[in-house]
Amino acid sequence: MLILPCAGHDEEAAISLDPPVGPYDHVLGPPEAELTLVEYGDFECPYCRDAAPVLEEVRDRFEGRLRFAFRHFPLHEVHPHAIAAALAAEMAGFDGRFWEMHDTLFAPGPPRLRQDDLREHAVAAGVRPDRVVWPATRLAEDRVEAGFNAAVRSGVRGTPTLFVNGEQYRGDVTVAALTAALDPGLRS
Repeated sequence: MLILPCAGHDEEAAISLDPPVGPYDHVLGPPEAELTLVEYGDFECPYCRDAAPVLEEVRDRFEGRLRFAFRHFPLHEVHPHAIAAALAAEMAGFDGRFWEMHDTLFAPGPPRLRQDDLREHAVAAGVRPDRVVWPATRLAEDRVEAGFNAAVRSGVRGTPTLFVNGEQYRGDVTVAALTAALDPGLRS
C-alpha cells in the first residue's frame, strides 16, 4: 500500500528531527530501544488513517527494539476538525489514555471528529467525555501548538511525515519499505 501525504513534500536534503524524542512525547516501546520511528500526523488526514495499520504492523514486527512516537501536525486549513481531535487526544493523555484515544480516533471507517463524536471516542478510550471537548481542552493547546511548531522546525509539510532514527523518511509507507529503512539487514 502506497500512502501519499495530505500536503506536498519537496525533494530536499535529509532533514533531522527537532527536537529528538524526549519525555514530553507519547511513546510506545522501550525508551532505550535501538530504533526510533516518529510520526507527525493529523487525525482527520485520510493518509494517516491508511498508515495507522501499517505502522501498527511495523511496531509489532520490531517489538522490544522500536520506540514509536506520535506528534501532532493538524492541517486545520484542510481538516477543520483536526485541532479538536489533537486536543482531545492530548486531554486523554493527561489521564494516561493517549494511545487508547489515538486508536479510537484512527479506528477504521470515515473519521468522526465532531464534538459529540469526540465524547464517544473518550468513553471508548476510558476518559470522561467532558475532558476532551472545549472548554476543557484549553489546557492542551500549548502541547498541540508545540508539536506543530516542532514539525515546522523539522521540515514537515504534510501528513503523515515519518522520521526513522531521527532522519526524515521519504519512502513508501508500507511494512516492507519501513522495515528495510529501520533495519536494512532484516528481510520483510
